[in-house]
Amino acid sequence: MTLPIAQQHDFSEVVQLIDTARQKSYQAVNTLLIELYWQVGAYISGKLAAAQWGDAVVNQLANHLAITQPNLKGFTRANLFRMRQFYETYRHDEKVSPLVRQLPWTHNLIILSQSKHPEEREFYLKMAAQERWSKRELERQFKGALFERSVLNPAKVSPLVTQTHPEALNIFKDSYLVEFLGLPGNHSEADLHQGLLAQLKLFLLELGRDFCFVGSEYALQVGKQDFALDLLFFHRSLNALVAIELKVGRFEPEYLGKLSFYLEALDRDHKKPHENPAIGVLLCANKDDEVVEYALSRSLSPALIAEYQTQLPDKKLLQAKLHEFYALNIGTEEQP
Repeated sequence: MTLPIAQQHDFSEVVQLIDTARQKSYQAVNTLLIELYWQVGAYISGKLAAAQWGDAVVNQLANHLAITQPNLKGFTRANLFRMRQFYETYRHDEKVSPLVRQLPWTHNLIILSQSKHPEEREFYLKMAAQERWSKRELERQFKGALFERSVLNPAKVSPLVTQTHPEALNIFKDSYLVEFLGLPGNHSEADLHQGLLAQLKLFLLELGRDFCFVGSEYALQVGKQDFALDLLFFHRSLNALVAIELKVGRFEPEYLGKLSFYLEALDRDHKKPHENPAIGVLLCANKDDEVVEYALSRSLSPALIAEYQTQLPDKKLLQAKLHEFYALNIGTEEQP
């Protein structure tokens, strides 16, 4: 039996209430569990630091818990030492310690084991909590060296984006990974477009949590001419439409003119009164950063230029570059 539309809406609201309650319940249980691991880690850390225990005693504790609490999971010798490391890593960091309680233990272990810098740990803790990444997505972002790419290559935006949407610098990226498309080296714009639509859920994960899909080849009519925008999204926190134009070649300055035209059409004819001006993204196969800087510096449109990458980057190379970046910055700060 098909329910009336109004009744479907009423029922969907009840389902939403149930889902919200479940999420809150899960979060409450997770917070308690992480707090328990924190306290156990603190206890073990204190005993070892005071030389009241040796490493062998931790092994004895694990065996004792296995015998006396047979249904208790997660308190192996290895995990007990991880709890100690967890506590000792974050105990003096007032900014980060609240974040760890928002994430599952598996997420915390991934971040703890794979991060090389305190800044990297903080970055992934914030992003994982904000984007609500699954374990699989968190591991993918580590493999894709998101932290290294974000530090070494921040988003390239026009001055107007910085003025009207300063928070956009933390939302958009300089490069987007679309390795999940499996595109060949000689792919066409149509291949890229169709692949993104076919894997839209994964593409939305790569874009970020607050992006909502609006349409593909979105129709824009200006005068007596019809135009089609490649992809149109809406960003909830920016409260703005986001137009994405796809280019399978290198960025060329003239592309900005067409994108600006599309943004003007969106603002005049499609933007709702309560929304902010639309933002444009040129997603290209590659770009010359100096050309990008010149092109954006005089642009009067809220636009940015980014690359798409069809393969995971060389993480070791990026880590080496990041090490050089930190060494250079430290050396600069130490100079009188």
